[in-house]
Amino acid sequence: MFYVYAIKSIHRSYIYVGLTDNFERRFHQHQSGQNRTTKPYAPFIILHFEELPTRPEARSREIYLKSGSGKEFLKSLLNK
Repeated sequence: MFYVYAIKSIHRSYIYVGLTDNFERRFHQHQSGQNRTTKPYAPFIILHFEELPTRPEARSREIYLKSGSGKEFLKSLLNK
């Protein structure tokens, strides 16, 4: 299984979308500053999470969530 996720910085206006085969490990890396891209924005909350059966399907979904309409979808989750 593969996981597509969106995490949001608690203190700043920043949403990160990623893909992994081990979400717990990956989320811990983001929270503890082990990822250079997200380190300045930690700590995070999980904004969105999806489980997909294959890497190509997960990659396709990740690309969508990083697109303009995907970002609008993620922003709409903040208002709920």
